Amino acid sequence: MADGCGTGREAPCPGAAAALRRWEQLRRRAAAPWARGLLAVAAGLGLFYAALRVPLRLRDGLAAVTVFLSTLTPKFYFALTVTSSFISGLIFVFEWWHFRKYGTSFIEQVSVSHLRPLIGGVENSPPAPAAFSAGENEANRQNMPECKMWRNPLNLFRGAEYSRYMWVTGKEPLTYYDMNLSAQDHQNFFTCDTDALRPSDTVMQKAWRERNPQARIKAAYQALELNNDCATAYVLLAEEEATTIVDAERYFKQALKAGELIYRRSQNCHSQSPQHEAQLRRDTNVLVYVKRRLAMCARKLGRIRESVKMMRDLMKEFPLLSMLNIHENLLEALLELQAYADVQAVLAKYDDISLPKSAAICYTAALLKARAVSERFSPETAFKRGLSTAEINAVEAIHRAVEFNPHVPKYLLEMKSLVLPPEHILKRGDSEAVAYAFFHLQHWKRIEGALHLLHCTWEGNPQLVTSCSVLSAESSICQPLSLANHLLLILLP
Repeated sequence: MADGCGTGREAPCPGAAAALRRWEQLRRRAAAPWARGLLAVAAGLGLFYAALRVPLRLRDGLAAVTVFLSTLTPKFYFALTVTSSFISGLIFVFEWWHFRKYGTSFIEQVSVSHLRPLIGGVENSPPAPAAFSAGENEANRQNMPECKMWRNPLNLFRGAEYSRYMWVTGKEPLTYYDMNLSAQDHQNFFTCDTDALRPSDTVMQKAWRERNPQARIKAAYQALELNNDCATAYVLLAEEEATTIVDAERYFKQALKAGELIYRRSQNCHSQSPQHEAQLRRDTNVLVYVKRRLAMCARKLGRIRESVKMMRDLMKEFPLLSMLNIHENLLEALLELQAYADVQAVLAKYDDISLPKSAAICYTAALLKARAVSERFSPETAFKRGLSTAEINAVEAIHRAVEFNPHVPKYLLEMKSLVLPPEHILKRGDSEAVAYAFFHLQHWKRIEGALHLLHCTWEGNPQLVTSCSVLSAESSICQPLSLANHLLLILLP
C-alpha cells in the first residue's frame, strides 16, 4: 500500500494534482476581463455570420424558384388547371351527394366538429338545459345573435295541420329549406352519441335523416317493433302520421309515458360518464318537447285552462328552458282566456332587456297598453285635447313594437294576405310577422278599437317607410295561403 495511487487517507497521485492545478489556472484566466471580452466578440461574430448567411440562402432559393418557373411551359399550366378543376369537381359531387343523403354539408360538419376545437373554437351543440347553471344560461342567452333562424314556438303539426294545405291546393305547405332546418333540429334534439348502443334509437337516428315522410313513418314503426317504449318514434308518428289533433295527442301521451320512464333511468346514472350526461340531455329534450306539444294539443282542442296549467308546470319543472320560448305559447293561451292580468305578469317576467325580444312579447305588451284606451280613442279628440298619460303609454308601446318588427302591422290590419306560418322564423323579419299575426290577429280583433289605434299610430311612424322591405333570407321559407285556408285551419277541430 506504500506504492501507487493510494486510497483512504493517502495523498493523491502526482498526475491528478497536476491536472487540478492546470484547471484552476484556466478558470482564473477565463474569469479575467480580457477573456470575457474575447468570448463576447467571438459570439458576436458568430451571430453576424448567421445573420448574413440566412438572407444569402433566401436569395439563392428565390433565384432557384425563378429559374424553375421560367422553365415551365404552357402545357404545364394547362395540366395544372385541368387537374385542379377535376379535383374541385370531385369535391363538389361528393359534397352534393353527402348533402342529399344526410342533409348537412360535409365540409361544414368537419370544420365544426374537428377543426374548430383545434383552433380554440367551441363546437355547436344542442341545448342542454338540464346541465346548465343559471349563470351559464343567462350568458348564453345574451350571446345569442338575433339575426338567425329560430324555431317557431307555435309551429303547426305536419300531419294534422300542414297537410290540410296540401289536400286543398295540391302544393307543398313547407319549403325545402324550412324542412331541412327542421331535420337538423330533430337530429340535434332527439339523438345522442349513445344511440348506437340501442337498436331502436339507431333506427330513429336514421329516420330523422330521411327526406321521404313515408320512409320516416316506416322507420318509426320499425323502432317500435324493436322497443315498444321508444319515445322518439311516437313523437315522429304524432307529428307526421296523425291526421287529426286527437290522433296526435294520443301518440304524444304514449310518448310521454315512455319518455318519463327513460328520463328517470337517465337521471339515476347521468353522473357515471360524459356519454350518460349527453343521454340525459337528449331524454330531457324529448320529455320537454312532448309535454309542450301535449299542451298545444289541449289548446287546439279547446281545453285552454288545462293547456295553461301544463305550460306553467313545465316552466316550473324546467326553469332554465326560457330559450325554448314556452312563454310565448303561454301568452297566446292566456290571451284566448282573456286573462289579461296573467298576461301582464308573464310579460313582466320575460319582457326584459337582457333577454332576446320577439314580436309576441313586444306586440302583446302593446296590445295590453292599447286595451286600456282603445275603446274611447279618437284621433280628432286626441288632436284637440292632447294625449293622456295612458294614451301616450299605448302609443309608445306600439312604436316600440313597430320598431322591433315593422312587418306585423300590415298583417294585423289585413293589408297583406296571410300566409301559412313556417316552422322557422327570422327575428324582426316578415316570417316572424306571419307567425305572430296567424295566431294573434283574433286577439287584436277581440279588443274593440285596438286595431284602429294601431292603424293611427302606425301610419304616423316614420321608421316604417324604410323598414318594410322583405328580407331575402325569408323568400325560401313562407308559402302563400289564402284567407279562406287560414280560416279553415283556425276553425276546423
